[in-house]
Amino acid sequence: MAWRRAGPYDRLVKRLAAWAAGLPPQMQDLALAVALAVYNVGSLVPEVRQLSLPYAAFTLVVLQTLPLAWRRRWPVGVWLAVGLPRTLYDQLGIGFAPLALGPMIAYYTVMDRSSTRVRWVVSVVTLAGIARAAQLPGHTAYDFFVGALEFAAAGLAGIISRTRRAYLLEVKARAEHAEAERDRDVALAAARERTRIARELHDVVAHHVSLMAVQSEVVASLLPGRPAEAGKSVEIIGQTAREALAELRRLLGVLRGPASPAGRQPSTAPSPSVSDLGQVLDTVRQAGIAVDLRVEGSPARLAPGVDLTAYRIVQEALTNTIRHSGADRAAVTVRYEPGYVTVSVTDTGHGPVAAIAARQAKPAAPDPGDAPNGSRVPAARTGGLGLVGIAERVTSCGGSLTVGPGQAGGFAVTARLPAP
Repeated sequence: MAWRRAGPYDRLVKRLAAWAAGLPPQMQDLALAVALAVYNVGSLVPEVRQLSLPYAAFTLVVLQTLPLAWRRRWPVGVWLAVGLPRTLYDQLGIGFAPLALGPMIAYYTVMDRSSTRVRWVVSVVTLAGIARAAQLPGHTAYDFFVGALEFAAAGLAGIISRTRRAYLLEVKARAEHAEAERDRDVALAAARERTRIARELHDVVAHHVSLMAVQSEVVASLLPGRPAEAGKSVEIIGQTAREALAELRRLLGVLRGPASPAGRQPSTAPSPSVSDLGQVLDTVRQAGIAVDLRVEGSPARLAPGVDLTAYRIVQEALTNTIRHSGADRAAVTVRYEPGYVTVSVTDTGHGPVAAIAARQAKPAAPDPGDAPNGSRVPAARTGGLGLVGIAERVTSCGGSLTVGPGQAGGFAVTARLPAP
């Protein structure tokens, strides 16, 4: 079966529909009211000789449609304004009556935009009006059923429109809520990532720069009387600087990975591990602090996050020992237990490094932020974000942290981390 080619009438109807769809809602209603008025008047023209009151007929059919221009703003008022002329038209017995499109559209609007109680009242009154019109001379029970079916179809269309609009509003609300949730999750993820990067940079930079600062103070104290020992400290400064640059390149390589040329990921060294603590201890020993490492229990494979956290805790605690404690000895303990790994760093809290640092720099001001878990940190040990970073790392792993004076004096940092 071949499709019939659209004729001029079909094209005209489509153009008019597209034009009306582009109008604002109030202009659409005005266009609808005018179009229905023209239709009603046009339907009466061929029957004008059969009308008992032609002028009243034309006036009433126009009044049945023009109020539709305000149907969305005042649905019940427009329903009354449209229904009264139609009822009067039937009561006068004018004769031929056009199809009640105006009252049906008004009833559709009430069902679409009014509350449940109003819809029930309007439906009962409308049904009573249809029944009253069916009792007039010249009308039959068939007219009542036809009118009831016409208004029932209009009312059902209004309910469907109301349901669809409520559904679309709910979908829109859910989409906006989901978008807001997604934006909030993205913001939280970005904040967590910034905090993680800040911790990594702080741990890397603070550790190596602290070593270089201490060695530079040593060099200043040894010159000009002991140039050979000062030269050894200068070599340590250079080695530490190279290690710091290597760590920074590793971190920057990870951050810049997606933007690397030709879409290739940069080659980066693996993240530090507890098994790499020997290198950290060697650099601390070069700073003049004797460090002992003790491993208790059977070493187990740790999750990457826990492994890196344990490494950074030891590194930061030893950095604080170098910078603030003035200790000449420290001890690092790694204890493996079923389901947990505990890392502990203690120092003696006195030694030659403190004397050198005291001659070269003023003591740092207290910083309450470096006292996590309610522990009190002595003023000489504060002034940075080291302990705050340790606390954040331990919290992110679901572990517990204890900081404060050690049992044999000095200072102690102990973290217990879950190790599945």
